[in-house]
Amino acid sequence: MRLSLVPFLAAALLSAACGTTENTASPGRSAGNAEPGAFPVTIKHEFGSTTIERAPQRVVVVGLREQDALLALGVVPVATTEWYGNHPGAIFPWAKAALGDAKLPAVLKNTDGIEIERVAAQRPDLILGIYSGMTKKEYDALSKLAPVVAHPKGEVDYGSSWQEETEIAGQAVGEPKRAHELVAKTEQLIADAAAAHPEFKGQTAANVSDYQGIFVYGPQDVRTRMLEDLGFTYPQALRDAFPNEFGGQLSDEKVDAIDVGTLVWFADGDRTVKQLGANPVYAKLRVHKEGRDVFIGPKDRVYEATSFPSVLSMPGLLKELVPRLAAAADGDPGTPTDER
Repeated sequence: MRLSLVPFLAAALLSAACGTTENTASPGRSAGNAEPGAFPVTIKHEFGSTTIERAPQRVVVVGLREQDALLALGVVPVATTEWYGNHPGAIFPWAKAALGDAKLPAVLKNTDGIEIERVAAQRPDLILGIYSGMTKKEYDALSKLAPVVAHPKGEVDYGSSWQEETEIAGQAVGEPKRAHELVAKTEQLIADAAAAHPEFKGQTAANVSDYQGIFVYGPQDVRTRMLEDLGFTYPQALRDAFPNEFGGQLSDEKVDAIDVGTLVWFADGDRTVKQLGANPVYAKLRVHKEGRDVFIGPKDRVYEATSFPSVLSMPGLLKELVPRLAAAADGDPGTPTDER
């Protein structure tokens, strides 16, 4: 499934990717940065395995999030792939410090699949497509250009976690220990947030969008995984409905499946929780009556970071979002859950 077809991002993906000039500058790293014994390395993925013989110098990202992992490791890709947000170089605000004064990457589009010719123009020596919906045809074409690491085997398209993206990127650029340390440090931040809110543990929670009705994000989606990492439980009814999918539409007859302890709404447009509550079916649910819903609109400070969790975005995301989740989880409709 192409990510350009899923809710929350559908409108944003129609905007043109910024930066069309090919980047021929050297990336911000040297081969000497690789850890001793890091190469050669063989990485397994959906289409088999790929061996990388030496530290790459020109990394092209055809996935949608790997730039954060690379930047955190001190590697500046020569090209990234536009997802949403229209940020220069597809570098989000939380990653600018890690980019420093390095040249912005060229930006590829993803609306009609991977731009093979533009990837070739970057003269890559490594292509990363971990958080992607790369097809076998695309993989075969890209493999003629450079070693390619596709999404993890057995996972749905766009189903990799930020931990996997960091660990795999670390292996690919020769810094597996550093990547592991970054993951451990970030996981500790999440664990600390969970420990500070024991009320989350065991309480059901889910993420939904008002795209064409109600779209529920499935158990493998990054948003769901974050809620579970904080101690929430994904409802079994939803897990049964979308076991191996990114998510799917929920009919009005089954809307009670989102009558959970905490519900996070991602707005497809400019609607508010009050407007969503005007839906006669949803208005009857306890989750709405008790103010257990958190609304994240397009202009919300956590709108981008919630869909782009990484070792770079997570510190700010936890600081902004966790208090709002706590306000929803308390079941008191008088406790505001909007951004402060």
